[in-house]
Amino acid sequence: MEDGVSSFWGPVTSSIECCEKNYVHSAYVAELYNTISNIPCIMLALIGLINCLWQRCEKRFSVLYTSNLILTIGSMLYHATLQHVFQQSDETPLVWEMLLYIYILYSPDWHYRSTIPTFIFLYGAVFGIFHFLLDLGIGFKVHFVILCLLCAPRAYKYYLYTDNIKARRLAKLYVATLIVGCLCWLSDRLFCKAISDWPINPQGHALWHLLMGFSSYFANTFLMFCRAQQRGWTPKIVNFLGFLPYVTIEKSKSQ
Repeated sequence: MEDGVSSFWGPVTSSIECCEKNYVHSAYVAELYNTISNIPCIMLALIGLINCLWQRCEKRFSVLYTSNLILTIGSMLYHATLQHVFQQSDETPLVWEMLLYIYILYSPDWHYRSTIPTFIFLYGAVFGIFHFLLDLGIGFKVHFVILCLLCAPRAYKYYLYTDNIKARRLAKLYVATLIVGCLCWLSDRLFCKAISDWPINPQGHALWHLLMGFSSYFANTFLMFCRAQQRGWTPKIVNFLGFLPYVTIEKSKSQ
C-alpha cells in the first residue's frame, strides 16, 4: 500500500524516489507525471530517427536516436514501477548515450577506426554489469557528470567552427533547455520537503524529462548538421510547421 492506494508492482525497491507521491492516480503507475512526461521524449526520438533514415544519415545517428528511445522507455518503466531492476534501465542507458556522444564528437580525430568503437562498446557493457550488480549510486552520478564534461569542450569547438545561424541557434537551445532542466531536477531533489506542502506540486522531475527530451533532440540535430558539413554534404536546417527544426541533406550523386 503506497499513499493509500494498493500497489500492483509491490513494495518500492528502487534506491531513489522523486518528489511525487506514489500510486495517487493508479495502482499500476507509481509516479504518473514522471511516467507520462517521457511520451513527448519518445515522440521526439522517433521523429529524429525517421528523419535520419529518410535523409540517409550515418548509422551513428540512427544508433543515437535509438539510444534516446531506449532511455525514455526505460525511464517510463522505472517511474511506473519504482523497481530496482528498472532503475538500471533508466540510468545505464544514460551512460551509453554519453559514450555515443563522445564517439560522435571526437571520431573525426581518431585514427583507429575500429579500435575506439570497440573500446567504447566494451566500456559501456562492463559499466552496465557493474552498475546492475553494485548499484553505484553516487558513483553513477559522478561518472555521468565526468562524461558530460568530456563532451563539453568538443561541442563548444563545433559551435565556434559553425557559422550557420540556424545551427548556432540549435546549440543555444540545447544549452538553455539543459540548464533549465537541470535546475528543475535539482529543485525537485533539494526542496522536496517544502514542495510537498505546496497546494500544487510543480513536478520538477517531469519537467526535467520534457526539457531533456528537447535538449537531446536539439543536440542531435546540431551534430547531424555539423557532421554533414564535415562529410562535404550540403545540410540545411528547416522547421516543421514553423516550430520543430530538422536537418535535410543534399549529397552529390556519387555519394
